[in-house]
Amino acid sequence: MDCPWNFEMSASYSAHPSAIIDEGAQIGEGSRIWHFVHVCSGAKIGRGVSLGQNVFVGNLVQIGDRCKIQNNVSVYDNVTLEEGVFCGPSMVFTNVYNPRSLIERKSEYKNTLIKRGATLGANCTIVCGVTVGEFAFIGAGAVVNKNVPAFALMVGVPAKQIGWMSEYGEQLNLPLRGEGSALCAHTGKRYILANDVLTIAVV
Repeated sequence: MDCPWNFEMSASYSAHPSAIIDEGAQIGEGSRIWHFVHVCSGAKIGRGVSLGQNVFVGNLVQIGDRCKIQNNVSVYDNVTLEEGVFCGPSMVFTNVYNPRSLIERKSEYKNTLIKRGATLGANCTIVCGVTVGEFAFIGAGAVVNKNVPAFALMVGVPAKQIGWMSEYGEQLNLPLRGEGSALCAHTGKRYILANDVLTIAVV
């Protein structure tokens, strides 16, 4: 199959010739790896993943199917992205909470989990040790230093919740707390807020 991006084709994925893919890295079918990417040997990358220019993927990293990681993002050890996570340009992960150049803290790496369908906006920072819930939406430039509920819309420094987002990626007309319901105009799904938790109604 011809590849218009001048990519080198493996048995199942495509990579630009400038990319460095260490032996042992697992990369799923249909994934595309762009210019100057470095994927370390222990990385596990799913199917249909896009790694933009200058992306780094560490050894102890798992990236689920259909994730999109935009330019200049480093996914460090102990970060897990579930299916369909979007990482905006130049957003930041960390894996040590209190780093010092003169003190070795590799044994203190904290796990970071980004759940299915979440969006991490351009230039946001995800401080290590947190979980970002399913289909949460982190605004551009926000700094997340605590766990984020599913479907939550988070902005600011430090990030605070200002609303709720649908799976489709648009804000829902719901209060932050209490109870309520809203219908997604694009999908027809009904969202139910109860006890400060948002869920999709079972049909």
